[in-house]
Amino acid sequence: MPRSPLVLLPGLLNTRRVYDHQVEALADIADFTIPELWHHETMAAMAEATLALAPPTFALCGFSMGGYVAFEIFRRAPHRVERIALMDTQAGPDSPETAARRRGFIEQTRIGRFHGVHPTLLPQLVHPSRAADTAVTQPLLDMATEVGGDGFVREQQAILGRADSRPLLVDIEVPALVVVGRQDLVTPPARAEEIATDIANARLVVIEECGHMAPLEKPAEVSAALRRWLTQ
Repeated sequence: MPRSPLVLLPGLLNTRRVYDHQVEALADIADFTIPELWHHETMAAMAEATLALAPPTFALCGFSMGGYVAFEIFRRAPHRVERIALMDTQAGPDSPETAARRRGFIEQTRIGRFHGVHPTLLPQLVHPSRAADTAVTQPLLDMATEVGGDGFVREQQAILGRADSRPLLVDIEVPALVVVGRQDLVTPPARAEEIATDIANARLVVIEECGHMAPLEKPAEVSAALRRWLTQ
């Protein structure tokens, strides 16, 4: 069976390591392209850089911020996307409060107060049962260190400038998978339900006892959902 070209888009302060489990689990059916998004400060630049790296047509999976990039890629080159997976993400814009918080993070980072993923943030990112599990938390801390303060600022600027992708959802007709952790506090299940409702050919998978970091927290469940999506 030929392997499917699969583009994996990491989230905020994530490197390709966020997908380590999926790359291992799906190596028999997928060839992977995983761009380093933190080098770019707009969604347009992230999308164009990904399209330049990607095969002519591909399956596309975006996690968290990567979902925003996936929408931008589909907006620019829908003919290249054979199927789409959107994990722990949202189609709508930030609330005013969230946007203000992002701008605050940017200002703090610019004056030298970048601490990566501070341990006090972990309860917002992962399920309480995994907050002390170093198999989940250490990759988060290490990836944030690799991306660094400058990369963090560029990513936050790109997120702040992103388009509202809710009008785009009805134009997505390829096989779609929407995944969300039941206890995701960053992009709650209601956001995933909104996406799945408006995409005609979407399957919604809610992962129990899971926060925002589904690829790390519940790797087997995420990989199984991706395998079914790739082979259906």
